[in-house]
Amino acid sequence: MEAQFTTLGAIVGLIIAIIMIIKKVQPAYSLILGALIGGLIGGGGLANTVSTMVSGAGSMMSSVLRILTSGILAGALIKTGSAEKIAETIVEKLGEKRAVAAIAIATMIICAVGVFIDISVITVAPIALAIGKRAGLSKSGILVAMIGGGKAGNIISPNPNTIAVSEAFEQDLTAVMMRNGIPALFALAMTIFLASMLVKKTGDEITSADMESSGEKNLPGFGAAVLGPVVVIIMLALRPIAGIAIDPLIALPVGGFISMIATGKIKNCVEYMEFGLSKVVGVSILLIGTGTIAGIIKASALQYDVTNILEAMNMPAFVLAPLAGILMAAATASTTAGATVAAQTFAPTLLANGVSGLAAAAMIHAGATVLDSLPHGSFFHATGGAVNLSIGDRMKVIPFEAAIGLTSTIVSVAIYLIMHA
Repeated sequence: MEAQFTTLGAIVGLIIAIIMIIKKVQPAYSLILGALIGGLIGGGGLANTVSTMVSGAGSMMSSVLRILTSGILAGALIKTGSAEKIAETIVEKLGEKRAVAAIAIATMIICAVGVFIDISVITVAPIALAIGKRAGLSKSGILVAMIGGGKAGNIISPNPNTIAVSEAFEQDLTAVMMRNGIPALFALAMTIFLASMLVKKTGDEITSADMESSGEKNLPGFGAAVLGPVVVIIMLALRPIAGIAIDPLIALPVGGFISMIATGKIKNCVEYMEFGLSKVVGVSILLIGTGTIAGIIKASALQYDVTNILEAMNMPAFVLAPLAGILMAAATASTTAGATVAAQTFAPTLLANGVSGLAAAAMIHAGATVLDSLPHGSFFHATGGAVNLSIGDRMKVIPFEAAIGLTSTIVSVAIYLIMHA
């Protein structure tokens, strides 16, 4: 397809969007305005620019629908106390001596079963702070344990970012989730290694002021807590195992309702659905805004120029996948937005150069977890606030997060090389 916009226009539009996000302008509006300005500077004209933006946003609709329905599962897991029960049980079973591993694994599992990574961290944080205070651990250390565990779980989850990359490459969601299973385990190992070093740091010990006082909670049993997520996993796994295709649009909300029934909270389904919707509506709107700028970038000469640069440097085409994930996530400070822009933009180029859709989706997805927590995004502030960490100390955690994301990315690329050797 012939480029309709110049590379300069696409880059300027993206830069404008980033600057506006940093200036605290609503991210969806920032992306839409960046797309409009980028299209005009890129020489597309007003009518063509708007048409391309609308088309780009339209390409997000299948992902948005699945994400909206995933809110039922997320709302059920959070409001029934299932997510907290899963975290609490894992920490109890592993004990204080293995506190770092317990915190990381708990966050990984909660994120992997369909709770968004920021919510996963916020859910585990009170438990992590309590055990960290008893064991004399630092806030930075337990934050790295939670974020790293969340990153590991995120690349094997039915979360918005996974849905977006699977849609872009027309791949089965379960297959994309499973492809990054080994990279997720390596990311978990790196998380435990780095967090174990940081928990001994002095100067940011957990104090009573960091603890949240909460009333007694009637949490469900562990079996009831995990039943909904287990049903979702089984339903999604039926396609590769038995050839029975159950779309996430169906599986995710079914898991949510089963979770409500199993915990005896089905009477509160309307309240929980509304709560779940409140948690996914933001990312859904963000994806629509992301779609507008993704449409401009996809219709620009950027992908061809990047490909030419890689060829001039004698770098293979598959390098484009992890690199695009890393750069776009850094630009948007969002795993979902970064993975979506990268996948939508470079899917045709990667496929045309012989990179399999499944491998490309996995490498982009893993790459999007490297620099997705920069300060111009909400994840940076939400996770720092979860453990009452200052902005300065929160900044110091970024290199450790990046190392964890880079670990899963390197392993994902290594798997591609081994399988295509």
